[in-house]
Amino acid sequence: MDREQYYQSYLKSTHRLGRAVSILTLIMLVGAPFLIGFVLGAMPDLSAVARGFVSVGLVWTVSSVVEFLVYTPMLGAGGSYLAFITGNLINMKIPCAMNAKELVNAKSGTAENEVISTLSIATSSLVTILVLALGVLLMIPLQPVLQSPALQPAFANVVPALFGAMAYKYYRKNVKLALVPLCVMTILFTLAPALTSSTSFMIIPSGALAIGLAYLQYRRAGKGAA
Repeated sequence: MDREQYYQSYLKSTHRLGRAVSILTLIMLVGAPFLIGFVLGAMPDLSAVARGFVSVGLVWTVSSVVEFLVYTPMLGAGGSYLAFITGNLINMKIPCAMNAKELVNAKSGTAENEVISTLSIATSSLVTILVLALGVLLMIPLQPVLQSPALQPAFANVVPALFGAMAYKYYRKNVKLALVPLCVMTILFTLAPALTSSTSFMIIPSGALAIGLAYLQYRRAGKGAA
């Protein structure tokens, strides 16, 4: 069996295991409130649940589809299953996978990217579990330090600092292409601050703008070469 056959066999087993665990996770997540309600004799009102889902579920359904379409080609099969099951993609899994990919110069869609992405996200998940366990054990002793006023600005800017550092690596590769979507989204979020709660949904227009500009740049480069 050659390398390609091994890779295809690996993908098949990954999809088989990933689908099974994803279904099991979904059943556990959705079934937990109903099981708790049944045991405690406090079943939720299904009509109220349906109304709540309609009010917010439609927006999150669109954003979840967008995230799947955007992140899956970047993470590969194994990395995608691990990331979507364990969660916290934007803050932890995506930056970890992208940094690992950059370090080994792996390209999306390759076997190398599949392996690196899976290993990096698995490591990130294990480290997250370890940190959470330590955090629970040390929460009371460290509470005065964590609630110190001097540290509050740092906690409030963890995500912007993380994504600012990661984004710079990509912006510097093509500053002209990155500048327009960045400026447009900055102005839009400044004029409509309520959109900050729908950042996943805003990937659609910003991504479409970046793709459109990249296509125009490609066409101009082709005409110049001709």
